Amino acid sequence: QVQLVESGGGLVQTGGSLRLSCAASGRTFSVYVMGWFRQPPGKERDFVATISRSGSSTTYADSVKGRFTIARDNAKKTVYLQMNSLELEDTAVYYCAAGQGAGLTGSDYDYWGQGTQVTVSS
Repeated sequence: QVQLVESGGGLVQTGGSLRLSCAASGRTFSVYVMGWFRQPPGKERDFVATISRSGSSTTYADSVKGRFTIARDNAKKTVYLQMNSLELEDTAVYYCAAGQGAGLTGSDYDYWGQGTQVTVSS
């Protein structure tokens, strides 16, 4: 198993930036594809970004492409989400997830963090 703990959320104004971190413990981190998802208030959880085991391949939701960057440091067992040019619509609880597949849906992931709140204000 792997345990995931997100951090770095908070309140930011539109146009600002935040960097989320997700620290993993337990089994070897590098065997997992890592993903970020988010759940806006009153809405379903949506895919944000995913990164391959080596970090060489990334995929983004259209809504964040060009603004968000996912990265990982396998030595530190940590995945990051750099969020720039934040918009009101980015307000959500952000979750990191670990899985064996290369999925864009929640069912592709086996382990989840507890989430971190990101609030973007005008």
